Amino acid sequence: MGTSRCFRLAFLLGTVLMILLIIIYWDDVGALHLYPHDPHPHPTLPLPPPPSKHPPHNRPGERRTGTPGRTGEERPLRQGTNPSDHEERRGQRRGEEEKREEEKMKQVEKTEVEWRRQEERRRRITDVCSANGTIDFPGKFRTFDQIPNRELDHLIVDDRHEIIYCYVPKVACTNWKRVMVVLSEGLLTPDGQPYRNPQAVPSDLIHNSSLHLTFSKFWRRYGRLSRHLMRVKLQSYTKFLFVRDPFVRLISAFRNKFQQPNEDFYRQFGSVMLRRYGNGDGKGNGSYRVPESAAEAFTEGIRPSFSEFVKYLLDPETEQKQPFNEHWRQVYRLCHPCQIQYDFIGTLENLEADSDQLLRILGLEDQIDFPPSNRNRTSTSWEQDWFAEVPEELRRKLYSLYEPDFELFGYPKPESLLHN
Repeated sequence: MGTSRCFRLAFLLGTVLMILLIIIYWDDVGALHLYPHDPHPHPTLPLPPPPSKHPPHNRPGERRTGTPGRTGEERPLRQGTNPSDHEERRGQRRGEEEKREEEKMKQVEKTEVEWRRQEERRRRITDVCSANGTIDFPGKFRTFDQIPNRELDHLIVDDRHEIIYCYVPKVACTNWKRVMVVLSEGLLTPDGQPYRNPQAVPSDLIHNSSLHLTFSKFWRRYGRLSRHLMRVKLQSYTKFLFVRDPFVRLISAFRNKFQQPNEDFYRQFGSVMLRRYGNGDGKGNGSYRVPESAAEAFTEGIRPSFSEFVKYLLDPETEQKQPFNEHWRQVYRLCHPCQIQYDFIGTLENLEADSDQLLRILGLEDQIDFPPSNRNRTSTSWEQDWFAEVPEELRRKLYSLYEPDFELFGYPKPESLLHN
């Protein structure tokens, strides 16, 4: 009797233990592939999709290839496939991977070329600005603290992204100013929200000087601390500018300001050129009343010639009365490359690629798109036509006036214009 009770008790405990084990390990058991004697392991690569638009429903844990439950035989291929499909698909994947790898290598090579180009541009400026440089020019050896505040008005500061941009008129500065406005959130839309798209920023507002924080405004804001703060920001912020062939920039400025009615530029500069150098035919023949307004001058067919514009630039009286206007002032006087070590120097001739590179450097390539450039851009190939009416002697003097910009930024000396 005692033995029978012990046996029943042991059986009962064993049953309870088995139930507990089943409960504890049920998830692991359920995760197993339970079809009996299945000799095929799970494939390591996905197989081609079935030709049917409606693949068969599979039970949990069941593979989508072959017929479930078959034993001791290979699973048949789907209808419409052939034994070479696996290799073809794997070959396609290998080809795609190789293509992606090739594109990565091209991008790496492109980045290396871009960085070498930037290093060469920075090194050239350093060499020209050194005591061993082959040319001298005003302000070459002064320190940053010796630059008057009024000459720092082209250095736009964005504290939010720690960027300093020196804008050069006629070198895509409108679009880069648009970018700076979007980054600084310094202008609101009619709805009261900051502009997010540079192209949406109105062109009639973008050149408003009150819109941008420049170094020249630091004195009013920070007083005696202004120079110290400038030096701190110059040390830690990313500094960049864009440049252009100096002679082509002059042609672009003349086209924009004097070949179409512009009252401000006509009254301040155009009428002066006409009074000093002739009657507007470029030859200085005759004397007459100079029209008071651009509208009147254009109606009468009277306007300054490019040759008179060059004479105006070379005339010592021009600088004696007031400094060059920013549209034809030399870049070394606008941006002070001998006193400020720029991290990035872009060119208008390579505007799109340089702009993309700069946005990548700033980490902004996914946040902002640089606006498309003007397709009516003045071309270097136009120089011969524009300078045809300018005497050779004046061309050489003009080159001397802008030689520092040619040398600093690596533009070749225009030999064909200077020795024609």
